[in-house]
Amino acid sequence: MTEWAFYATEAQTPPPGEWLTWLFLGGRGAGKTRAGAEWVKSLIQKGLRFALVGPTLHDVREVMIEGPSGLKAIADEGNRPSYEVSRKRLRWPNGAVAYAYSAEDPESLRGPQFHYAWADEFCAWRQPAEVLAMLRMGLRLGNAPRLCVTTTPKPGRALKTLMAEKGTVMTRSNTAGNYFNLADPFLQGLKGLYGGTRLAAQELEGLVVEDDRRALWRAEDLGRCLGNRPPAFDDVVVAVDPPVSSTGDACGIVVAGRRDNRAYVLEDATLSGATPQGWAAVVAAKIAQYDAHRVVAEANQGGDMVRQVLLSAGCDAPVELVHARVGKRARAEPVAALYEQGRVVHTGRFVALEEEMMGLGTEEMRHSPDRADALVWAITALMITGRAEPRMRRL
Repeated sequence: MTEWAFYATEAQTPPPGEWLTWLFLGGRGAGKTRAGAEWVKSLIQKGLRFALVGPTLHDVREVMIEGPSGLKAIADEGNRPSYEVSRKRLRWPNGAVAYAYSAEDPESLRGPQFHYAWADEFCAWRQPAEVLAMLRMGLRLGNAPRLCVTTTPKPGRALKTLMAEKGTVMTRSNTAGNYFNLADPFLQGLKGLYGGTRLAAQELEGLVVEDDRRALWRAEDLGRCLGNRPPAFDDVVVAVDPPVSSTGDACGIVVAGRRDNRAYVLEDATLSGATPQGWAAVVAAKIAQYDAHRVVAEANQGGDMVRQVLLSAGCDAPVELVHARVGKRARAEPVAALYEQGRVVHTGRFVALEEEMMGLGTEEMRHSPDRADALVWAITALMITGRAEPRMRRL
């Protein structure tokens, strides 16, 4: 048994069986770099080619190669590699070679081929999906090319996709699990500063916190807001976020009511591909169905057209046209605070709406959040201003 095999934790040990990608998720100081370096070291043989990919070339050299847990530091005395700066290449005396690549330059991975690859801090890459795709195209040497990915997790589509892949096996380790290699003041200091927070769950526990710090809503928060509707309401609104055209974004339509000091989301009636007459007819139908007191409609895209379309569709409730004067996130923050206070109830599971809410303000949002926008207008009108937004026009 080697010294490393004796000291390594279970999470730092390559999983048994057939796999294509070993994904090691760990907190800060959890021993991820050492695990990746030891995996590469265990594979070193004459003629093998490796790829080392980090967030930048500086990271590859300073952490993966020359760091205290890097490939040079852990090498056997008789097979210690040397780094050739001009060629970005690490060579072992026995003939194995590893090439350094920056995730900032995906095109540099076009062409080279490898037996194995180690990718470090995957979640810190600017274009993780694109770089990973290019890297995998180069893993085509030998009978069983494999990839090791070591990273502190951050929520993102690329990581979630990697975790769900059939050929991926995953291990996890928290910072405390590597306590014997860490200074006690380091651990105690971080726990004191961040203990119990979402940042601690991500950075110390190595957990994939579903929504990062930019997100205004979390899945667990939305799960807790499910409840029953009261028998009557003090106010009911139908909020509308009209699309620019019938072939573009969806028309966000959300119905919500207020009872005492709490708002209730009653329905997400959003529809796609509808003409102005089509979505206006849905709004009129919801007014009748819920006996709504008023309509709140964003007029940035349509101006007076929004008013005319709603009137022509038979809308018999007062219409309040509102104009967005600040960004989506700024408008949504006060509403998110109401959710945190437990003052908003969802009377059903509105999956598409809740997904947009969790993506609002993050890089995960790939389309216009029409449903979430309509929700924000509705709750703002019911709970914050008594109207949709200051300086609105009333028709």
